[in-house]
Amino acid sequence: MLRCVAGLLAVGLAAAGLLTSAPPAGAGCQYGGPPVISKCDGPVQPDGSWQRCVASPQLVYSGASSFLVPERHCDVMSPDQHPGDLGFADPPTHIDG
Repeated sequence: MLRCVAGLLAVGLAAAGLLTSAPPAGAGCQYGGPPVISKCDGPVQPDGSWQRCVASPQLVYSGASSFLVPERHCDVMSPDQHPGDLGFADPPTHIDG
């Protein structure tokens, strides 16, 4: 019985973690395409800027094996401000939801 309760608690915490890491409401996302897993834009601010978060795969070595872990990078963009590399700044416009 105790294992069942602990298992349900672990599942509930995992679901809560997914909800808190979801993009904000009104965000537009693009999925796939080299070299990124996803690009998500937050809402446009009054000054015309928005936050873009990009997830890309990072190779991690673990003993005799290796695996890919998503690495997330966020920065502010605007129509006249395109930080980072081309993979981050493409497209140069807001991704609508």
